[in-house]
Amino acid sequence: MPGGFFFSLDGVDGAGKSTQCRLLADWLATLGREAVLCHDPGGTDLGQELRHILLHHRGAMAMSAEALLFMASRAQLVAEVIRPAVAAGKVVLTDRFLLANVVYQGHAGGLDPAELWRVGQFATGGLEPDVTFVLDLPLEVSMARRKPSADRLESRGADYFARVRAGFLSEAERRPGRVRVIDASAPADVVQEMLRIEISKRMNQ
Repeated sequence: MPGGFFFSLDGVDGAGKSTQCRLLADWLATLGREAVLCHDPGGTDLGQELRHILLHHRGAMAMSAEALLFMASRAQLVAEVIRPAVAAGKVVLTDRFLLANVVYQGHAGGLDPAELWRVGQFATGGLEPDVTFVLDLPLEVSMARRKPSADRLESRGADYFARVRAGFLSEAERRPGRVRVIDASAPADVVQEMLRIEISKRMNQ
């Protein structure tokens, strides 16, 4: 049985993460590899309930509470979906993972990124993606692509999202073996080809 792999796609809103995940799953099927698609937060019954709270809660929410709700959803996703799939030799593709917590609540939200990495390691039992691909876009392009019905997180201002983008790029520079930046301003088929090349390299090592 071939070994399993775990890849996450992350980055600013509007970068096309969900679309690219679906395209990658179709491509992997042509290679005879079964892909499991999931999104974080969510992907389990518990995760979906937490996702709804995170995106649509109308009252006050401390940044630390927000971060821990993401961590709880991710812990369940790892236990219920990701670990079993990788153990079964499948390729897991997830729309966001721990890096998003580090960036959105850390770099942009004022919490300590290093502490979020530590809490994240506990929540996932030390599981990390083989590679996290950051789909990078200039802020003005990201804002233009964003859907008009913004959720609780997406409704934050441009200054916040400027810090988000800077946080992703900072973490990619700090962790080059784990995080790859992909120019998401290119056409979708070009972005997909770049992702396929990077994933092929990793799977053939």
